[in-house]
Amino acid sequence: MASLARRAHLKHANAGSGSGAAMFPLRRPLEIFTSEQNMSDFEDAAREALAFLRRRLGFDLWMITRTENDDWTVLHCEDQSYDVHPGQLFSWSDSFCSEMVKGNGPRIAPDSELVAAYSSAPISKKLPIRAYIGVPLLLSDGSLFGTLCAVDPKPQPVNIQEDQELMEMIGMMLSKILQMELKADNESSRAERFEAQALSDALTGLYNRAGWEQLVASEDGRNRRYGKSSAVVVIDLDDLKLVNDSNGHAAGDELIRCAADTLTQASRTDDIVARLGGDEFAIIGVNCDKAGGEALRERVTQALHQSGVRASLGMAWLTPGTT
Repeated sequence: MASLARRAHLKHANAGSGSGAAMFPLRRPLEIFTSEQNMSDFEDAAREALAFLRRRLGFDLWMITRTENDDWTVLHCEDQSYDVHPGQLFSWSDSFCSEMVKGNGPRIAPDSELVAAYSSAPISKKLPIRAYIGVPLLLSDGSLFGTLCAVDPKPQPVNIQEDQELMEMIGMMLSKILQMELKADNESSRAERFEAQALSDALTGLYNRAGWEQLVASEDGRNRRYGKSSAVVVIDLDDLKLVNDSNGHAAGDELIRCAADTLTQASRTDDIVARLGGDEFAIIGVNCDKAGGEALRERVTQALHQSGVRASLGMAWLTPGTT
């Protein structure tokens, strides 16, 4: 990798003052990117990659993004003029990157107006874009996680196309780091839930409020790091006081246990179900978009109705930019 970077650096250094790279000289091309941070950490690797590429190739905006359905979320960025920030949400179908992934446009376009798929993309009508770079970031099963990309309001020298191999190598390296970190994160998530079992509600066996708050904080962090989203459904039983007053607390306890079993059955295996206290329950739909959250709420509503449990429900959809 270092030899490739040295060759690319020498090539641009010899290209003369007219090249884009000559405007951003770099004494040690890829060594700065690989030696000064722990590269097993995706967040640190992402920031170092963006800083390196900004120095190496210029461009006003560099981003690492996550795509999920039509949500295109900015995870990390180096921005000089576009006023883009981490957590910002765009439409994936509007982007140059969606066209690049489909093979409708090149990974490096020195003048994006000369590429039909890019010049007609809706995002080009919203932002001043005249040059583009993009490579996909992949998960371990080969599916798309997001992109490493850059845009600039001015056309760039044609010889930036010679850096495509370097871009693809950095994209591949970031993908590998991401894959390893996600695997470790999945194991960490299982360990967190095992530890939180000690924070369980004695009557239902669900997580209690302390367990809920611990797991909510963990999922919140994952949403921010990886551009995920979650749905939170809150359930309040309507008749607990009436049942307690009419039939005694044993009947009330049975109503609570019935509600807990129903909520567990209506949720997916990875979802988090908790009893917050009294007649209040909550569910986190993990890695769940808005449509998935609405489907979860509907399943819960129908399941409670079939079980004869009257309840009031509310739902919030959490994106990487919210808590």
